[in-house]
Order: sequence, then structure tokens, then C-alpha cells
Amino acid sequence: MSPFSIDVAARLPGPESLRQRRMAAAERLDALPWPSPDDRVWHYSRIAELDPERYAPAGADLASPVAATGALAPEQLPYVPEGRCGLLVTVDGALVHQAVDPRLVVGDDDAAISPSAERGGSGSAANGQWSPLAPDDVFAVANEAFARQVIVVEAPRGAVFEQPLVVVHRLVGDGLAVFPRLVVRAAPGAQLQVVEGVVGDAATLVCPVVHLNAARDARLGYLAVHDLGPRAWQIANQVAEAETQSTITSSVAAFGGDYARLRTDCNLVGPGATANLVSLYFGDGHQMLDFRTFQDHRAPDTTSDLLFKGAVDDESHSVYTGLIRVRPSARGTSAFQTNRNVKLSERAWAESVPDLEIENNDVRCSHASTVGPIDADQRFYLESRGVPSDVAERLILSGFFEDVISRLPVPALAPELRRRVAAKLGDRLPGANAGAVTAA
Repeated sequence: MSPFSIDVAARLPGPESLRQRRMAAAERLDALPWPSPDDRVWHYSRIAELDPERYAPAGADLASPVAATGALAPEQLPYVPEGRCGLLVTVDGALVHQAVDPRLVVGDDDAAISPSAERGGSGSAANGQWSPLAPDDVFAVANEAFARQVIVVEAPRGAVFEQPLVVVHRLVGDGLAVFPRLVVRAAPGAQLQVVEGVVGDAATLVCPVVHLNAARDARLGYLAVHDLGPRAWQIANQVAEAETQSTITSSVAAFGGDYARLRTDCNLVGPGATANLVSLYFGDGHQMLDFRTFQDHRAPDTTSDLLFKGAVDDESHSVYTGLIRVRPSARGTSAFQTNRNVKLSERAWAESVPDLEIENNDVRCSHASTVGPIDADQRFYLESRGVPSDVAERLILSGFFEDVISRLPVPALAPELRRRVAAKLGDRLPGANAGAVTAA
């Protein structure tokens, strides 16, 4: 029996309604072709190296590793700020800890993804369900079929949360395929920040799916931290939907994994909506960090601003492909896309492919990308003032990332992210410097 069959989906625990949805998704999954590097959204990837038969969906054997491993205390978990409005922890996809502000609505009803008429939601219905994910994405459909648990969080109308909600997914079981599924909704006028960390040293395949929805006049900030061990593969999907006059800031800090991919679909569906997409990433060893973004402007007078900055060292590889799409109805669009990469080794490599698809003339759109080593003039300036070469390089890179860190929607995590960048830099010597790129 295939580890990703309809029968396996049917054995996962949960109510009958969830079981039926899983089985339907598994049936769709069975009909989908396996992705190929020849596919546009998989160009430059390492997807041909992935053998799904090496993994089994977590929870399919009805035995959980949670009892053996236990849940760590909050102070033992990474990326958990001291001040927070709630903490949710999963171990291999099973929820083991929940402590949240009572004003937050937390549930496990996957049907809650569908926006209600009272909320003025704008999701598209299909067979009574709603999902803005790409319908042909194998890993998004697999998540729907094999998610062990769904976490749905809603900030109620007008509620303002000064401290972030934290969700941590720990991966501890070798050979498992884990499918975290998180839905975050900010009701009209609500304000909420969310941190989601995916951490662990296990040899796993993890395929997270995140839905973010900001209703009218809401403010929703989201920060994902991807920091897996060198034996893990991660293929993540994220969808953000901004409704009328709302603002979503969706960000990611990516450091770990053998191959770690994130596809982000940002849909601006209400007039006056704003979306900010921010990422910092740092690859070393043989890592590949892979990002695909889609800024989809569907309503008039919307704004999106993307800034992705990364560094690659040793023999690591980064990929960024991004598309700004402006629909015919989206007059008055302002959309910007910037990707900057610093190579710290001649063996490291970075691909950067921004793109535009504009169907309205009343727009302001731009894109920019750079790939290259640290600027020789910046280094010489510091060295001429007595700063050692290795220290100069670390200072330049710290400044390079600071622009991104300062834009992240959860300021409480900035110190820890700076420490993580510093740990990546370590005691490394200056990299090769053929050519020049300004680290800014």
C-alpha cells in the first residue's frame, strides 16, 4: 500500500466530516502528476531528488510519538518570546500544548476556513469548500489529505492584541511526513501578530500550509521561522488574503533544512488593501532555500511591497522567482518587488527571477534583483579604519539583514533572529570577492 493512499487518509483520527474531506483530497492527490523541474513553478528546484516513499504520514499508524518525547516547556522552545498572548505547540503534527488569551477563538474546524457572508469574505467556493491554494499543487493537496490536526485561530471583531500568538511545530520522528495546517483570521478591525516556528533535527518531510485572512480594516502580522536540521525536507504553502482597507505583513526567516521551499500566494481582494512580504534567509553547507511568490492584485487601489534578502555560503543555493500580477479590475495598483542576494563563496549560487504581468494601465509597478559578493569598497572602508577582514564582513552582512529584521511584524523576536544570523556567520573567513554588489 502506498504511504499516501486513500486508505491511509481514512485511518487518521478525527471526526467523520474531516475524514471525508481527507479521503476526497487523497483521491485528488492520486490523480495529480508529480512535479518536475521542467514545470515553471519548479524551475531550479531539487524536486527530482525527493522520494516520497521514504516517508509515512504522521499519525497514520494511530500511534503518536508524543507520549515518548513529551512537550518541552515554553522556555526550552526556540523562537518563543517571553511576552505573548498565547502558545500552541505541536509534536509531529499533534497538538500537545494550548494556552491562549481567552479572547482568541481557537478551534480545529477546517470548514472555518470558508469566510462567512457576515464577515464579507471573498473566498471562492467549490463543492461547498473554499481554498485559495493552487489546486494542482501536490503538497498543498497532500496537506489537506494527511493533516493530522488543523489549528484555526480568529481574532474577534475589533480586538487588539499587543503581544504575539506563538505556534511551534516540533519534528522529532525520523521517516515521517508531517502536514501542519494553520488558519489565522483577523475579523473586521482586529489586530494580531503571529509567530509560527517549524523546528527539529529529525529526518522528516514537512509540508506546512498556512492561510492568513485579514477582513475589512484588520491588521494581521505573521512571521514564519523555518529552522530545521540538515536531514529535513520542507515544502511549504502560504496564502494571504487582504480584504478592504486591511493590511497583512507576511514574513519568513529561513535558516535550516536540506531543501526548504516556500510558495507564497498573496491575494489583494478588497479595495485599498495592503500587503507587505518580507524575508531573510541564510544558506550554508549544501542547503537549498527556495522561494516562489505571487502578488495578485484583484481589486483597485491596492498596494504590495516585497523585500527578500538572503546570503549563501559554502555550496548552498538559493532560488527566488516572483510574479506581480495586476488584473484588469485593479486600477491604481502600486506593487514593488526587490530580491537581493549576497554570495559568500564562489561555490555558492543564487537564482533570482522577478516577473510582471500587468493588465491595467493605471498602475505603479517595479521589480529589482541583485546577485553578487560583498561590495569591495564597503570592506575596504572598514579595513582601512583598522577593522579586521573577517569582522568587517560580519558587520556588512549584519547591516545587510538589519533592513529586513527592522520590517518584521514581531519586534520581540528581532534579538533572537540577530543571534541566529550571527551563529550562521560564526567564525567564517572572508569569502571570495570577484565582482561587487552593494550589501544594501
